[in-house]
Amino acid sequence: MNILGYPRTDGRIGIRNHVLVLPVSYEMNQVASQIARTVPGTVTFRNQHGLNQTGADLAQTLRVYMGFASHPNVYGVVLLGWGHEPFDLTELADAAAAAGKSVDYITLEQVGGMRPAIERGQHRVEQFLTDRNRVQRESVPLSSILLGTECGGSDACSGISANPALGEVSDKVVAAGGTSILSETTELIGAEHLLAQRAVTPEIGAQILYIVRRIEENSMRMGVDLRGAQPAPGNIEGGITTIEEKSLGCIHKAGHSPIVEVIEYAQRPTMSGLVLMDTPGHDIEQLTGMVAGGSQIVIFTTGRGTPTGSSIVPVLKVSTNSFTYERMRDNIDFNAGTVIDGTETVPEAGERLFQHMLDVLNGQQTQAEKLGHQEFGIYRIGQSF
Repeated sequence: MNILGYPRTDGRIGIRNHVLVLPVSYEMNQVASQIARTVPGTVTFRNQHGLNQTGADLAQTLRVYMGFASHPNVYGVVLLGWGHEPFDLTELADAAAAAGKSVDYITLEQVGGMRPAIERGQHRVEQFLTDRNRVQRESVPLSSILLGTECGGSDACSGISANPALGEVSDKVVAAGGTSILSETTELIGAEHLLAQRAVTPEIGAQILYIVRRIEENSMRMGVDLRGAQPAPGNIEGGITTIEEKSLGCIHKAGHSPIVEVIEYAQRPTMSGLVLMDTPGHDIEQLTGMVAGGSQIVIFTTGRGTPTGSSIVPVLKVSTNSFTYERMRDNIDFNAGTVIDGTETVPEAGERLFQHMLDVLNGQQTQAEKLGHQEFGIYRIGQSF
């Protein structure tokens, strides 16, 4: 099966062709916003990271920046820095260029303040947009797709309707030779043994158990028992009673494919198939991690109507129930509540969702794209100093 996408020189395929303005520290948010606001066709996000970080925490942040700057959905990128970040911006620019991106980097120290930075940034993105508009979609295999799966604002219907339907889609992508990411380590607690049984090797099964144990131990060091703190109040209001019930519903997003790899936050999978990424349950942080890892599209199931999206990746929102779908049509793309209503089976809803995903891969905008969502947040694993 083929779709229409943008082949990149690093061998990956884009399904969008964005020009990204990437602020690498919070001092540059205003500059990035001004550039994107005055040059239609560019995208950006607000960033609160990049300074006063060290060690593994800084390395993880830089991994996210690299994932965004070199992302297959990005044609060109303008990197914006203050000039005193604790890393070399030229190395990030060089790495993006090595991935085939049109790239420039601008620092306040280099150009002499915000106004010159805005003017130079406007000029560069206008050039990139002109070049970008000459690029046409080509027929490419579905196997080139890396699907991110996510659930947020889960309710009692999540594990019955939307998550199993998304699992059907995940299995279809894997069967076509593509890759699907399951994340949200905190929402695997109580179901991790079932996932470990699906690992292709005992070593991968042990990794699955390890990352769940690690996140529990980290929370216990802060005096928090995750098994007692979950489900969240919104989940309880939506009808979920225990963390095990929530986790058993969550893992339905992964369908029935074997798990071939476990990766750290924002890392790119090295294998095709079903992959588990270690992320928190925080909606934006897990979304950012999967995007940085190379997901060209994310399908996000929600019972409560979580309004989120990404600046460079289409986020296809799926409602678990018809009530939420009807109330939040501006935010939600697809209604899996038909399974609850009894008008569709899970396989039927899954096939319909798969076809909808194909339309999005081929260029149809999601509701989050139409609304201009650009949420961004990095999973921090260290203190700010």
